[in-house]
Amino acid sequence: MNRPLDELRYFFTALGYFTRVPVPRWVGFERDYLNAAARYFPLVGTMVGGVAALVYLAASRVFPSGVAVLLSMAATLVLTGAFHEDGLADCVDAFGGACTREDALRIMHDSRIGAFGAIALVIALALKWQTLAALPPPRAAWIMVGAHAASRACAISYLVTLDYVRAEGKAKPVAQRMSLASFALALVFGLPWLFATDWRLACFTILVLSVLRFVIGRYFVRRIGGNTGDCLGFAQQVFEIVIYLVGLAWISS
Repeated sequence: MNRPLDELRYFFTALGYFTRVPVPRWVGFERDYLNAAARYFPLVGTMVGGVAALVYLAASRVFPSGVAVLLSMAATLVLTGAFHEDGLADCVDAFGGACTREDALRIMHDSRIGAFGAIALVIALALKWQTLAALPPPRAAWIMVGAHAASRACAISYLVTLDYVRAEGKAKPVAQRMSLASFALALVFGLPWLFATDWRLACFTILVLSVLRFVIGRYFVRRIGGNTGDCLGFAQQVFEIVIYLVGLAWISS
């Protein structure tokens, strides 16, 4: 057993699954890799946030802040294939339009987007755009990295406490129960970036995220009895937006 090589394989599996970045051929693909790869989800988020920050800082030298933010958002959407935004839309369609658990899961599985999902996407993207454009450039760049990393760490926390509720699904190999050791590693990859600018803001943000995580988790359990891959995407988007909002509120108060 070559543990370092296995861990590298798990990282590349996460990178290939959660983004459109090509991975080396020697990595191969096994469904069993996906659950182990989940611990690297926040590290992938750090890289996505880093790309967003670099595009934003480069574009802000030429364009107004609002345009620079939009270009950075476009870069992350291309990089991830709108993976998490798709989960957000599917979840909002399901939770907004279904009365029963079975209907919610059926709607969530439907690849078509409905009115609820479209509205949620517009609001989510607009909130990201406006909050980031209102932040000073250096802080905006750092918060992009921190939000992409920490939101993914918070999202996969549901793999520790909630069951995957579909009998089958493309996210099933990923969304199996995660060990506490794996989750601890995910937190190491995801949370320190929040402390880059202000440790008090970071502590307050983590407190807000913890409360929100509890509320969202209770809602998932009440509506469908656990989580799905779309639920994790929904949660990541909500956590990311909340990090931006808390950061803006902090400097505005």
